[in-house]
Amino acid sequence: MRHFLDIADLSTADLKAILADAHAMKAARKGLPKGALDVGPALPGRALAMIFEKSSTRTRVSFDMAIRQLGGSSLVLNAADMQLGRGESIADTAQVLSRFVDAVMIRANAHEDVAEFAHHASVPVINGLTDRSHPCQIIADLMTLEEHFGDLDGLHLAWVGDGNNVAASFIHAAARLGFSLTLGCPDGYAPREDDLAFATNSGAKVELTSDVNAAVAGADVVIADTFVSMGDADADKRLADLAPYCVTEGLMAQAKREAVFLHCLPAHRGEEVSAAVIDGPQSLVFDEAENRLHGQKAVLKWCLLP
Repeated sequence: MRHFLDIADLSTADLKAILADAHAMKAARKGLPKGALDVGPALPGRALAMIFEKSSTRTRVSFDMAIRQLGGSSLVLNAADMQLGRGESIADTAQVLSRFVDAVMIRANAHEDVAEFAHHASVPVINGLTDRSHPCQIIADLMTLEEHFGDLDGLHLAWVGDGNNVAASFIHAAARLGFSLTLGCPDGYAPREDDLAFATNSGAKVELTSDVNAAVAGADVVIADTFVSMGDADADKRLADLAPYCVTEGLMAQAKREAVFLHCLPAHRGEEVSAAVIDGPQSLVFDEAENRLHGQKAVLKWCLLP
C-alpha cells in the first residue's frame, strides 16, 4: 500500500515514473470526449472518497474526472457534513472509510490530520492540500514544465512571495529532480526550517533571499501564489508585507527572455501578479490547471497499482 503525502517521501525514480505516466495518459486521450473512459481504463470498479475541509475547484474536479476516466467512481464528502465534523476521531473515520472505498483523498487544514488518517487507514491516502504541502499541485507543475522545456534538469526556478505549502513541495521536488530553486521571500515569510534543512541534507540546489529581483534574475521559470490563503486572519498585514513581491512585467523582465510564469490558481490580479503577466504570452497557468487531471490520474495509479 502506498500513500501520497509529500514529494519528499518519493524516490527520484517514483517521481519520474508518475510524471512519465501522466504524460502518456494525456497523449492517449487526444480526441476523446472529456467524459469518456480511457482506452483500457486502469482502475475499473475502484472507488475514491474525497474529503474536503477547504473549498476547492481544481482539486475537486480533477480528482473526480480522474477516477471516472480511469473507470472508477468517487464520493465527495465535506468534513463538516460528516461525523468527523461532530467529533468522531480521525482514527475511527479512517478505519470506517477503508471498509467502503479503495482510496481516500483529503484536502485538509492540518498536515498532521492527514498523516494520522493515513496511519490508521488500510487503503492509500492522498494529500490533496494541507498547511504544510501541496504535492498534487507540484506534479501538475512539473509536468507542465516538462512539456514546455523537455527536461527539468538544469532549469532555474524562482519562487516569489510567501514561502508557503506550495513552495515547500517545490523544495521537495528540487531535491529529487536536479533543478535549482531560488525563493524570494520577505522577512517573516520564509519556508519552514525543516523544509530548508531537508533541501540542505539532500544536496538540493535551493537558495533563499529577501531580494525579489535577485531571486528572479536569470530564471527560466517564475512562480507565484496568492498572498492571502484560506484561513489567514492577517490579510491586511500580509498584503502590505508582500506587495513588493508582486510579479509584474518589470519583474518578469529580470528573468530570461523566454521565461515562463506559473501560478496554481486561484489568482488575484493586481496582488501577487499583474494581469499583464498572468494573461500574457509567458503564462502557462491554464496548461498547469489542465495538467492537474493527468497528474491526479498518475498519482491514483501509483497508489493503487504498485
